[in-house]
Amino acid sequence: MPDTTIQLAVLDMAGTTVADGGLVLRAFEAAATAAGIEPEGPRREQARRYVVDTMGQSKIEVFRALLGDEDAAQAANLAFEAAYDALVDEADIAPIPGAVEAITALRTAGVRVALTTGFSRGTQDKLLAALGWADLADLTLAPSDAGRGRPYPDMVLTAALRLGVDAVDRIAVLGDTTSDVATGLAAGAGIVAGTLTGAHTADQLRGAGATHVIASVAEFPALVLAPDSTAATVAV
Repeated sequence: MPDTTIQLAVLDMAGTTVADGGLVLRAFEAAATAAGIEPEGPRREQARRYVVDTMGQSKIEVFRALLGDEDAAQAANLAFEAAYDALVDEADIAPIPGAVEAITALRTAGVRVALTTGFSRGTQDKLLAALGWADLADLTLAPSDAGRGRPYPDMVLTAALRLGVDAVDRIAVLGDTTSDVATGLAAGAGIVAGTLTGAHTADQLRGAGATHVIASVAEFPALVLAPDSTAATVAV
């Protein structure tokens, strides 16, 4: 029987391991205004819904879909990053309760940990610095480090290659959005779990194909380190 002991945990940041006080939506409002989307009205409401539905995806891809023009998408993405970076300095950025302990417990048990994001590398680095997380994980990845962002499998597979995982079913993925779930499934991860501390509900996460749904990252080590982790039933 093949060994399916988990070797790598790939965790999302905002909404999964990091509480950012809704900065993504606040930064989006600034970017949408910069892109010429009217402050109120059906176009703005449709854009807001799309941003929530696609939470976790690479932000440039979201703006490409919304605006249908590469130059406009690039400008909106720059405005988003500038707004988010500015807000990081004034917002109450904090770890999700139990996140640091969970990551530490996984690494202590010999599981490598990668933190991933839909933000740019620069924005991710700013978040990591604000949290003091420079050395918390084995690896941090933004879409530009891997090729494509979520829902594609690139970041998970890049982490697997860089950290020397033996097989994709020995990877566990955790995120708060359906995009995180799609990424884990596309990568062939053995565990693709959703957490309820972010953008999407248990029904949405299960509907997207999550193998498990947990209350928060604090429960993740128990799932990953279970003797038969792919069959564990940690759910809410």
